Amino acid sequence: MGSCRCGWRTWISARLRRSARHWLNAWATAPSADVPREWTEAVADWSLRQYGVTVDSEHVVFTTGVIPAISSLVRSLTNVAEKVVLQPPVYNIFTNSLVNNVRRVLNNPLRYEHGVCSMDFEDLGRKLADPLTRLMILRNPQNPSGNVWSDSDLARVGELCAKHHVTVVPDEVHGDIVRPGVTHMPFAAVNELNRSICVTCSSPSKAFNVAGLQSAYFICDDDGLRARAVRGVNTDEVAGPNDFAVFSTIAAYADGGAWLDDLCRVLQRNKDYVSTQLDEHAHDMLHMVASDSTYLAWIDCSGLLDRVGDANAERFCGFLRSHTGLVLSYGGIYGENGSRFVRMNLGTRADLVIGGTARLLAGAAAYMGN
Repeated sequence: MGSCRCGWRTWISARLRRSARHWLNAWATAPSADVPREWTEAVADWSLRQYGVTVDSEHVVFTTGVIPAISSLVRSLTNVAEKVVLQPPVYNIFTNSLVNNVRRVLNNPLRYEHGVCSMDFEDLGRKLADPLTRLMILRNPQNPSGNVWSDSDLARVGELCAKHHVTVVPDEVHGDIVRPGVTHMPFAAVNELNRSICVTCSSPSKAFNVAGLQSAYFICDDDGLRARAVRGVNTDEVAGPNDFAVFSTIAAYADGGAWLDDLCRVLQRNKDYVSTQLDEHAHDMLHMVASDSTYLAWIDCSGLLDRVGDANAERFCGFLRSHTGLVLSYGGIYGENGSRFVRMNLGTRADLVIGGTARLLAGAAAYMGN
């Protein structure tokens, strides 16, 4: 449920085949543990082309994954029992990472009003003012809601975090998957204040479906903060590249722009289809939250749940699975305020999206009489 499956990229596979042949022909020579300049420059060039943001390639640091990097940053930038701010509903692995590292989760729940998710800045200010708060993990764009945060939202987060000396770790792995005509704004690009207080994590893994190759990175412009982060990922042994990780990223970022534009158009058609079907056939039971990012549909089931007297969507998810074969993610795993939602992956072929939507509608109708 966590990746987009819309066809393999031939330019990536061609680069990987060349890489494999190289090492087979030089079997006695171990690959270098150093990341080539071509890789860091590919990341910087992608940032400039994709977002119009200049990145110093010397400030790009390889990691084996966004989550390993975030877990390492939690360890290197905070101490045991200190607090880290999250904004649920949010990717559940963030909470797992904090608990596993004996850090305290401080939730700043997103507001959901009139079908729109937004930040609660008043509550965020209180949470950041806690003297034990040291870090904020920011999903930008947000998952599961798909919000692309505005410049003013990101500037306000930066202002509050700087005021209370809290470091921001933006996870921007969904930044390449946006509605056509929408541009993702990196947290660090909003202003110099934001740039000075953050360590931004990203990867080609979501947009190009190469998570299994273990290629990700963080970008940090503050020398002191970057030194601590680099020491952490090396201590935690999540800074060593494999050859495929390096060259898949170079290939994706060098040659993947046009393909990605096509992908975003396909994903938007999938989203529009599901939203229209729910509005036409289940408008009083199911509502797909409008979003500008991700390949995921965040579906509000409140109307259906109110009709059957359920407090949350967990039983509905189980019913769909057992009666229709449709497997959706229960929104409650992303936080208590997600408990009346389900998450549906639309990163696949149109026929599967059509079939899945039909199962969802049929399942909802059957659930009413269950």
